[in-house]
Amino acid sequence: VQLVESGGGLVQAGGSLRLSCAASGIIFSISAMSWYRQAPGKQRELVARITGGGPTNYADSVVGRFTISRDNAKNTVYLQMDSLKPEDTAVYYCNAYGPTYSSRAPRDYWGQGTQVTVSS
Repeated sequence: VQLVESGGGLVQAGGSLRLSCAASGIIFSISAMSWYRQAPGKQRELVARITGGGPTNYADSVVGRFTISRDNAKNTVYLQMDSLKPEDTAVYYCNAYGPTYSSRAPRDYWGQGTQVTVSS
C-alpha cells in the first residue's frame, strides 16, 4: 500500500492550501481516509476523517475552516484548508484504514507526511 501526499508548503496566515493523498494497493472505496497532523513537541492528532460512505468528522480546532473530500475514481483524498492560522503549522499525514485485495483484514496505513507552515 502506498499513500503519497502532496500540496504542503508555506503560506501566510489567512491563506489556503489543498493537500492531496493518492492511494494505491488498498480497496479505496470502502476504506476510511483521514488526515492527521503532528506539530513539533506534540502528539499526532486527528484533523479530519471521511468514511467510505462519505460521512465526515473534524477536530474542533478546524471546524468551519477545513474540508475533507474524496474522489473514489481517482483513489485520492483531499484536505482543503482555508483561513489558516500559525497554530496549523505541522507535518500532515494521510492515513488509510481498510482492506487490501490480498488481505481482507482492515488495518492502518500511513503516508510519509507533508509539511505545512503558516506564517503570522
